[in-house]
Amino acid sequence: MSGDESYVLVTGGAGYIGSHTVVELLAAGYSVVVLDNLVNASMESMTRVEEISGKKVPAHQVDLLDKDAIRKIFQTYKVSVVMHFAGLKAVGESVELPLLYYHNNVGGTVNLLQVMQEFDVKNIVFSSSATVYGTPQYLPVDEAHPTGGCTNAYGKTKFFIEEIVRDLCNSDKTWNAVLLRYFNPVGAHKSGKIGENPQGAPNNLMPYVAQVAVGRREHLTVYGSDYDTKDGTGVRDYIHIVDLAQGHVAATKKLQTGCGCVVYNLGTGVGYSVLDMVKAFEKAIGKTIPYKLAGRRPGDIATVYANPEKAEKELGWKCTRNLDEMCEDLWRWQSNNPYGYSKGES
Repeated sequence: MSGDESYVLVTGGAGYIGSHTVVELLAAGYSVVVLDNLVNASMESMTRVEEISGKKVPAHQVDLLDKDAIRKIFQTYKVSVVMHFAGLKAVGESVELPLLYYHNNVGGTVNLLQVMQEFDVKNIVFSSSATVYGTPQYLPVDEAHPTGGCTNAYGKTKFFIEEIVRDLCNSDKTWNAVLLRYFNPVGAHKSGKIGENPQGAPNNLMPYVAQVAVGRREHLTVYGSDYDTKDGTGVRDYIHIVDLAQGHVAATKKLQTGCGCVVYNLGTGVGYSVLDMVKAFEKAIGKTIPYKLAGRRPGDIATVYANPEKAEKELGWKCTRNLDEMCEDLWRWQSNNPYGYSKGES
């Protein structure tokens, strides 16, 4: 038992965004307990988090589809806030395997919320996504932009979970929820000890670029070179992972004010194309990244970037790390850990 100490429970805490957020929560003085089913993560990240923070982090292999296992965590630890990252997250895979995504992401979240309700824990920060906006009707995208016109099943799971949480807050005013819609997290912790560790081929641009740079892959494939953008490649809002993690600490503080259900974009407000990102990374590492152009991927859109003003105004949070820093920190992680948390080929 944990005694009187109260914990932030971080689901998916061994993953990329989760592990960086655990570091920032610990730095802000919170006690943290992690659960993760390790489908897309490694407990090695928790060992590294303990090295960075100098603090112990209890971490348990638990799947949110196993309700009894979730209950055990709530019986063992006095949880005051849940930070919910756990979920499958590959856009392309979600288009091919929608039932897997709905069962895992939506079903797992319903289990989590039911157990929270049983234990009277009614504070949650949910890891949502800019994908809930679908194809933007205007730019930059603010929180009032219509949602639900998602272009893939992954985005729809995020949208449905937002709606479930909103309905829950409407039905019971003692619930508080912060829904964080992130744009594209990149980079790594300054220490180079933790970073993005995709299982198999990366689905996101920058970890793929980094694996090409470190010699694990021959070239980058750029999907879509005929978008209506300055160089034909997709434009996104890339946010440093540590800025993103600090946004979660700000959201945790917001919960303590009894906020009801509120939504914030976490982004920089600046759009960069795929080729902008490749050039910035080449500059950071001093070598060329070979790439090939290919057709568009299903479910992708041309351009999206955030209006992050609401988060700055209400959470007192904004991005402070620029593109050069994102690339330098990503390269430090990748060059120190060419195979991520594993020792050899993955």
